[in-house]
Amino acid sequence: MLWTSTKNKRKRIVKEEVKNFIIEERSHERIGKEKLAKLLRDDGIANLSNSTVGRILNDLKNKGQLPNPRKYSLNGKTGKMIEKKPNKIKKKLRSKGYLGKLAKADSVIRFTNGIKRYILTCVDLESKFAFAYAYVSHSSKTAAEFMKTFKQVSPISLTHVQTDNGSEFADHFEAYCEKEGITHFYSYPRTPKMNAEIERFNRTLSEAFISKNRYLLAYDIDEFNRKLIDWLLWYNTRRPHWSIGLISPLRYICNKLTTEQSHMLWTSTKI
Repeated sequence: MLWTSTKNKRKRIVKEEVKNFIIEERSHERIGKEKLAKLLRDDGIANLSNSTVGRILNDLKNKGQLPNPRKYSLNGKTGKMIEKKPNKIKKKLRSKGYLGKLAKADSVIRFTNGIKRYILTCVDLESKFAFAYAYVSHSSKTAAEFMKTFKQVSPISLTHVQTDNGSEFADHFEAYCEKEGITHFYSYPRTPKMNAEIERFNRTLSEAFISKNRYLLAYDIDEFNRKLIDWLLWYNTRRPHWSIGLISPLRYICNKLTTEQSHMLWTSTKI
């Protein structure tokens, strides 16, 4: 391997014989730099170190010259071989360092006599306004519908939401957030402290309401949700919260409104 000097930096020159050899060997299997270096020595082509071969591999990869062997899998229904395409890994956003308004969403799973039910929950961190609703499925479509409902009923501007890495908060849920311009943050795996506020609400909800209505949750989910809405009305309009000065979430939100905003929210009395 040779080097040529340019005005800014040195440029690596690799013999065509070495490049062609590496490309040929990599067409059989994605073997690493150590094995390639040994094969180069065994065939008497070049005596290069493992690190040098690694740099050559990296150069060939960046130029798109390395073969990309296709992987196939057998379709169980059709019996045909289907090319397996690599999954696109989307980088997950984290709320670390974020100082703006943020809501956190989660899901609670309950079994009653072998019947499985899901309660999706969401709480606004600043005002502590909370919402929950029970469902029979745990899909991302269900989570998207729940988020849409939360956005409609909550008196806050929903711009950022954080969830765990559950499958219900992917696909349709992400599509809904993107459509509505809602930034979706994920918590780090195995870091429950990042969702401490929603976990605390889940505990309160479980102890104060779910545990007393397990039968309805299993056998009459519509009635369960009706009673849940009544409980949430009390929770958001009457229950004092230590973290916001022993007032209710709605009182906290109203206290933050300007005089003009307060007048805009008066209910119309026209008949």
